[in-house]
Amino acid sequence: MYHPSPNLLQCLYSPQRIAAVVHVLAEEGISASRALGATNLRRADLRDSSVRVSYRQVETVFRNAMRLSRNPAIAFRAGERMHVMAYGMYGYAMLSSPTRAGVIDFAAKYGRILGTVADIDFTRKGDTVSCLLEPLLSRDPADDVYRFALEFAFATYQTLSRDVYGNSFRFSKLSAAYASPPHAGTYDRIFQCPVEFGQRRNALEFDTAWIDRPAVCPDEMTRAMAGRIYDQLLDPVARDDGLAADIRRRLVEHPGRFPSIEAMAAELAIHPRTFRRRLQLQRKTYRQIVSEVRMQLAVGYLRNTQMTNDEIAARLDYSDAANFRHAFVRWTGKSPSDFRDGRAPGIAAGAQDSLADVPN
Repeated sequence: MYHPSPNLLQCLYSPQRIAAVVHVLAEEGISASRALGATNLRRADLRDSSVRVSYRQVETVFRNAMRLSRNPAIAFRAGERMHVMAYGMYGYAMLSSPTRAGVIDFAAKYGRILGTVADIDFTRKGDTVSCLLEPLLSRDPADDVYRFALEFAFATYQTLSRDVYGNSFRFSKLSAAYASPPHAGTYDRIFQCPVEFGQRRNALEFDTAWIDRPAVCPDEMTRAMAGRIYDQLLDPVARDDGLAADIRRRLVEHPGRFPSIEAMAAELAIHPRTFRRRLQLQRKTYRQIVSEVRMQLAVGYLRNTQMTNDEIAARLDYSDAANFRHAFVRWTGKSPSDFRDGRAPGIAAGAQDSLADVPN
């Protein structure tokens, strides 16, 4: 397969991959500032939905991780954090694809839009589907970042496959173009399939039975959860009209992304003063709309997932779980734990009033 090399310097991609590496380094006690060294990024940038990063910055963080970490399998641990819903509407589209073959085609088609670290092509021959991968950060199998990127990609695709196909999913074979690394035994533990190094290509193989089964999505709980969350978000869009509906639609299309009022005005090609004036005519403020979407997302996550408060806080772009908890109490009159435990049957009556008091 051949794909032209990407522009490594263009800042086009969300920082999820960098954030995943920074997170696992933090578990080893390595600070974000060290993990992000020479990238011109700060820890706060990883929670800023407007921030876009380049492949060069991803490469730099990967090399930092190899230098700083005591765990030779750190790339696997970071890749395992890349669950399907981390991709926002793209992730939901994968879960909602009418066939499993559609999921595969979608991943191949939109890989570079999502900022994946390896191009991927799929071939089907007999009873085997082969996922062929080519790293984007290096073309040299002897380069450590080539191996690191592939380990990250291998773990990512296993995580995504289990999100889509169910936890029983297994690859039938893994092939890598680089030489056997010192931690080769980790591959056996993580992938539980035959692994071959020094091959002509990088590939993940699995049985076509996974895409030929009649059920569209074996992970129905995840799909149903995503559907409920998006239904909750889309219902206010249907009730609203005008600028408020346009703003909600933008936020719904990219859940977890909360740009500044100036950035949102620019996205909608409206001067900020005109933007504020039009919202005032609808008796709304931008911060009120953002808070409503955040609240609806929080309710969906608490009702339908086992995500921790820290994980929800990160998804909602709060600096920590405490700030998320204070916001949730303000919205609903209940703590997140009380709400999840069923001590809050619904949104408190005063929640919308509290949102209406959020200043512009």
